[in-house]
Amino acid sequence: MKEETIDTHSKALRINLDPRWYGTFAEIGAGQEVVRWFFRVGGAAGTIAKSISAYDMKVSDAIYGHAERYVSRGRLQAMLDHEFDLDVERLGKERGDNTSFFAFADTVVARSYRGGHEFHGWMGIKFQSRVHDQPSQIVMHVRMLDAEASLQQEALGIVGVNLCYGAFFLSHVPEQLIESLLDKLTTGRVEIDLLEFTGIEFRNVDNRIMALKLVQLGLSGAAMFGPNREVLQPSDELHNKAVLVERGSFRPTTHVNLDMLNSALEKFKQILPLMELTMRNLLAGGTDVDRRDFLARAELLAACGMTVLISDYFEYYRLAAYLAWRTKERIGVVMGLPSVSELFDEKYYTELPGGILENFGRLFKNELKVYVYPLQRHPGDELQTIGTLKVNPELQLLYDYLVRRGSFVQLDNFNPKYLSIFSRDVLKRIASGDEGWDEMVPPQVAAIIRERGFFGYTKKE
Repeated sequence: MKEETIDTHSKALRINLDPRWYGTFAEIGAGQEVVRWFFRVGGAAGTIAKSISAYDMKVSDAIYGHAERYVSRGRLQAMLDHEFDLDVERLGKERGDNTSFFAFADTVVARSYRGGHEFHGWMGIKFQSRVHDQPSQIVMHVRMLDAEASLQQEALGIVGVNLCYGAFFLSHVPEQLIESLLDKLTTGRVEIDLLEFTGIEFRNVDNRIMALKLVQLGLSGAAMFGPNREVLQPSDELHNKAVLVERGSFRPTTHVNLDMLNSALEKFKQILPLMELTMRNLLAGGTDVDRRDFLARAELLAACGMTVLISDYFEYYRLAAYLAWRTKERIGVVMGLPSVSELFDEKYYTELPGGILENFGRLFKNELKVYVYPLQRHPGDELQTIGTLKVNPELQLLYDYLVRRGSFVQLDNFNPKYLSIFSRDVLKRIASGDEGWDEMVPPQVAAIIRERGFFGYTKKE
């Protein structure tokens, strides 16, 4: 059960009054917004060994080493490592037997008189969960969404106190810790698009589940992780890169999923390929995500070397806007012909003032192209392409226009033997014990499904 929400004042005071925690606050770029709470509520001498703000770049470099970017994960890590090690070195002999040391740090750019349009930062805490314990760490990337500088600073202070409180009192329930980051805030004020737990206290935490939780809670519209399970900061990964996205259930990853992507990659070179899972797909009409099912899909995509984007953007125009905000390079989406047909279903756009016309205006605003994989449900059937697709008669002229202008691009370099592979058929075969399913998926995918019993697979006696 989630702990009852505690206000920021009470959280800071509880930390100050707990004799276990003692350490440093280092904040760069938006003032001493977090540590200010601990000074304000009283009892700070029991918690704060040092508070530092190295605004000047040369001063910051002298303390933490040179950085190409001062608002970056690298700078945050240097701050955490330096301050934590310094506390243990200076204070360990005197009070190490009854103190859990910590270092909190953030490096942030908030609204200022100079203007700017991106207000974000890196925040983290490195701490001992017990006396003499090896350190554990929580790192996150935060965006401040308020329009006024004072409100951004206020939100930064609150989320920082929430992070400290979560690390000290909720580290044993990391999903509850994530929920607590929003205490006394709303998703309209902050966005957290990366959250990573590392160290001994979190040795059993899968950060992909934590990334999923961020999107579930609305703390971020999307989250990303790589093939080696590490969570990625989407803006950093997408910055100035051309992007090609394939949306799917990947339940499981099949030959056709990879052939679709590889066919489009040949047309759309030098890009970052992404496999996207939407929250609607993961929820599958329910109210919660099946964690084992999600991790099964994630493991199979990882085995294929794929970077995964989890998004809450069911409508493609919203996904396009998310990507276009983070890169000025080319954007491509690869989809099968049935998905193209579904794009022309007007029921998805009733909330848009301009309806389906506004949808396509937004979708193709930045010269986005949709690469279309053909359809052939059974060997011997007629091959269906963008040239043969028929949509609602009232929209056929619109569809034909978009095809002529090159918004839809037919993929012609596909592997014909993969056309009749569908994930739902693979799942049925796995469930029924028909071993023919393994020819429909990559070898590494088949091996993992068998080894771990994914999707109901059971070994034959």
